[in-house]
Amino acid sequence: MPSSEPRPTIHIPGTTSHTLAPRAGHRNEGTLRYLKAGTGAPLVLLHTVRTQAEHFRALIPLIADQYTVYALDLPGMGYSEIVPGASYDEPAMREGVKRLLTELDLHDVTLVGESMGAVLALTAAADLPERVRRVVAVNLYDFPGGIARSSLLARVVVGGVLTPGVGPVVAGVEPKPVVRRILQGGLVDKTALREDYLDELLQVGGRPGYPSVARAVYQSMPSLIAARSRYPEVKAPVHLVYGEKDWSRPSDRRADKELLPAADFTQVSGAGHFIALERPDLLADLLNAGE
Repeated sequence: MPSSEPRPTIHIPGTTSHTLAPRAGHRNEGTLRYLKAGTGAPLVLLHTVRTQAEHFRALIPLIADQYTVYALDLPGMGYSEIVPGASYDEPAMREGVKRLLTELDLHDVTLVGESMGAVLALTAAADLPERVRRVVAVNLYDFPGGIARSSLLARVVVGGVLTPGVGPVVAGVEPKPVVRRILQGGLVDKTALREDYLDELLQVGGRPGYPSVARAVYQSMPSLIAARSRYPEVKAPVHLVYGEKDWSRPSDRRADKELLPAADFTQVSGAGHFIALERPDLLADLLNAGE
């Protein structure tokens, strides 16, 4: 990260921060930042919309004894480089995930994604079957509306961000109480959104160019929905995990299960969209048990 860039305010014990440089000839690629911890077979964590690698701060220490954990900041998000004019649709974000696996030459990988990250885990597994051993997809973000389903406030804000003309201005205004309320809309236990993490997200949101990234990610919803067509191509075993109070509807979950008929399925009682924040213990038990 250039010295003028803000630095992470949260350190996860046992982790180190690393970067992947853009590949030669790929002018729309930026430097990717990721966290690494632990020992054992590789496990890659892919975060949700509007978050970053620190989203998994409570999960990483619970699985680092069994896995070498890589938590990626998706392209343009967290502290990965913001490249003007870059795409943030599903194929472009998936390319960032594939870069991590191929540049680090990872094999026998467990891919774990939450929300948008869950979609990317499945599509990256479809593209790299020789590298991926297992996929755990938590609260797939592949349905119309996305985060706008969480509350009236979220619908108003996301609608404003997507409005032509004023959208870029709205995307650049993130009052802390508003961001808190929107993110808490993905939680049953509102206290799971810790104040220091909210401050970290707001700091990242202040990076030059970040409002354009945020707007582009919200605009990418159709590509995330379209990515469902790739699910049947996944050869690795899949475990679908949903919070009981996730934004997806029962019909959305059934539709994904039909696309992945061999997948294991777990519904987490009393949890919402951000299970990595609310129930990291449950995810750790699932991952550490293996399959």
